[in-house]
Amino acid sequence: MIPSQMLKGTLEGCILKVIGQSETYGYEISQRLKTYGFSDIAEGTIYPLLLRLEKSGLIEAVYRQSTSGPNRKYFHLTKEGQKELLRFSGNWSELKTAVDAVLGGLQHE
Repeated sequence: MIPSQMLKGTLEGCILKVIGQSETYGYEISQRLKTYGFSDIAEGTIYPLLLRLEKSGLIEAVYRQSTSGPNRKYFHLTKEGQKELLRFSGNWSELKTAVDAVLGGLQHE
């Protein structure tokens, strides 16, 4: 189980990546995150993040007819969302390198 404080800030970037792979909807996003190892993320966590990403202009939504039930809200990245995903990826890479160095015991010179 990943502590919620460690997830803060990283989950939004991961959601952007999932949406960037293909237009998708909330439940599918949560299921895809589970396949990547985010098994303890509740759907109730995903939807507020999607709303925040939408309000900040990083994703847009369109309603599409569903084969079962009501219309679904499908999300795709905006141009600004694509830029933010690139920023997140770069920041994550730097952070991962630094944490791996500390945990791996590399000497700081």
